[in-house]
Amino acid sequence: MSVTGVVVSSGIAFGQALHLNLHQQKIDYRLIPQSDIADEKKALEKAFNQQKLYLNQCLKQLEQESEHFELIEADLMILEDEDLVEEIADTISKLQISAAVAIERIFSHQASELAQLEDPYLANRAQDVLSLASRLIARLNGAQHLDLSQLKEDTIIFAHDLTPAEFAMLPRRHITGLVLETGGMTSHTAILARSAGIPALLSCQYDTAEIVNGTEIVLDGMQGQVFIAPLTEVRNQLYELKRLDEQRKQQLLTLKDLPVQTLDGHQVSLLANVGSLNEISHLADVGADGIGLFRTEFMLMNTQTLPDEKTQYHFYCDSLHLMAGKVFTIRTLDVGADKELPCLPTIIEDNPALGLRGIRYSLANPELFKTQVKAILRAANHGPIRLMFPMINQIEELDVLFDYIEECKTSLLDEEKGFGELSYGIVVETPAAVLNLESMLTRLDFISIGTNDLTQYTMAADRTNPALTGQYPSLSPAVLTLVNATITLAKKYNVSVSLCGELASDPKVAPLLVGMGIDELSVNPCALLEVKSALRNIQYQTCLAIAKHGLKLTRIEELNLYIYGQDK
Repeated sequence: MSVTGVVVSSGIAFGQALHLNLHQQKIDYRLIPQSDIADEKKALEKAFNQQKLYLNQCLKQLEQESEHFELIEADLMILEDEDLVEEIADTISKLQISAAVAIERIFSHQASELAQLEDPYLANRAQDVLSLASRLIARLNGAQHLDLSQLKEDTIIFAHDLTPAEFAMLPRRHITGLVLETGGMTSHTAILARSAGIPALLSCQYDTAEIVNGTEIVLDGMQGQVFIAPLTEVRNQLYELKRLDEQRKQQLLTLKDLPVQTLDGHQVSLLANVGSLNEISHLADVGADGIGLFRTEFMLMNTQTLPDEKTQYHFYCDSLHLMAGKVFTIRTLDVGADKELPCLPTIIEDNPALGLRGIRYSLANPELFKTQVKAILRAANHGPIRLMFPMINQIEELDVLFDYIEECKTSLLDEEKGFGELSYGIVVETPAAVLNLESMLTRLDFISIGTNDLTQYTMAADRTNPALTGQYPSLSPAVLTLVNATITLAKKYNVSVSLCGELASDPKVAPLLVGMGIDELSVNPCALLEVKSALRNIQYQTCLAIAKHGLKLTRIEELNLYIYGQDK
């Protein structure tokens, strides 16, 4: 049996389950008699004092430079606010409610105000306020913090949430993983777990009754699964996956922080293709220079309703937070053809690959496009974003898109919402885009060549048909000719060129592409280190020679033999 959650810190962990029942949220919402008000106020004061004492003890055990220190101090500042205590006490008297109900009422109001803030990281403080309230209510109910100092076995913690203080006091030597019911990518717990290197899943809706303390657990922080009392076969597979993962991490120690440059110093940016926050959380493991392709339609794969502007805004802000200032390239929704989404109406077309897909779908559904762009513009206040449009063929399409973007900016100003500036690009993935590229380059900051679709439309061969892909591959003279023409035009206008198709993820092909003049390769994360290794072990002059000779070859078989030798 298994349950799923959001990976916020990757890795695979084995251990026994231990529930931290920190809440004990027994709240009686009935009115209390006047005679009980004084006792409730005394209980309130006692709960505040107990929590302050606990947090101060936590601070004494921490270095002032610790990442937990300021977060715990923030909770203490709330607890030491005399006006707040007085407001709760007055609420008890005026409404004749218990201390627990008064705390819930006042803290929920504070959290609600925080949650409305535009800055997602300040808004995220709302969860900390609610967590603090639950701890105070637990104090009122007589709860004591669990003493974990005597733990002897590897343990995976299950809890509704964890405050920074509680995280700081975990005995790290025996805590192998965390599974929480709440939280998101930018929650303090997520940040702390990543910093500590503890595999963690958040937003995991598990059934407490099915996981008793001591149950054998395997946390797969690669795929986002928690296996409960796994079968021997599953456990052995996960042990092997853990062994391979640890091997990979050993390789990262030597490669991930090294620059992507050839033996003679030519530098290339190595970015990642991703489709989810889980994948972004792995990028630090492979030392990616950023994201060259964020497939935003993947957000919609498992939802029955379209995410609104605010939801998308927070989603992009979470992504930016994980990127920490590195290149972040968002592709607008690329739907249609082979991408059917449950939250969008199905379109019946005789030839969907040549139908309403990519930017054509966005142009036919401008409100869908504008909602996404407004969310991206707002997120750009919190970090650099490159925005690119899929399946662009001609300048007329760009004209309409940029008009829509200006409308979005005007709308955000009218709504008194801020927005940042974006860099703009297109995905070059049709012969028409190559032929019309010169007319569009003056309006673009970068381009990305999508060799998967470029191959499909150049060869008139369905990319999803396995009977055709072998005969009409991306590594072919026709496709390379178009790629080369694209690079040459872009260089003429000083526009940077990325390549984001499957070709980029092939370590054998990477030297050819770099020799052709590609500035960036955007690859599958699992292939990033192999591509980095290939480029770090070759001379740039050799790359140039490979490209020069490769572009002269006129047969697919010749090209394959030249690049792969006898390997393929």
